[in-house]
Amino acid sequence: MSDPAQLLPELTFHTSRSGGKGGQNVNKVESKVELRFDIQGSGILSEEEKSRLQEKLHNRVSQEGILILYHQTERSQLANKELVTEKFCRLVRGALAKEAPRKATRPTLASILEKRQSKTKRSALKASRRKPGFD
Repeated sequence: MSDPAQLLPELTFHTSRSGGKGGQNVNKVESKVELRFDIQGSGILSEEEKSRLQEKLHNRVSQEGILILYHQTERSQLANKELVTEKFCRLVRGALAKEAPRKATRPTLASILEKRQSKTKRSALKASRRKPGFD
């Protein structure tokens, strides 16, 4: 899947009273937005993508397999909804991104042993050129 915005119709939103700024307004307006996405129940994602999301976002997924995100910093419910949707898209895009294969940087054991053997051989050759008595 190339664009997480395709999943937006499958999202459910719940609102509740926020604990953030807003003064007396906080007590009467539900500005906190909770986003829920049922990973296993998604009809758009493939099985591989579902398992990858489950694995990468395991700390945000409930035992029922539902991804839960929330946002409550803004005073407006609409602003919080937009921010939590952006957060969802960013998380899904990051979780579904293919990881680059690791580039080996450490020399192999065989190459280390080969280098050591050639150094020993070279050292023995140079030692044989020396005059005896200089140890």
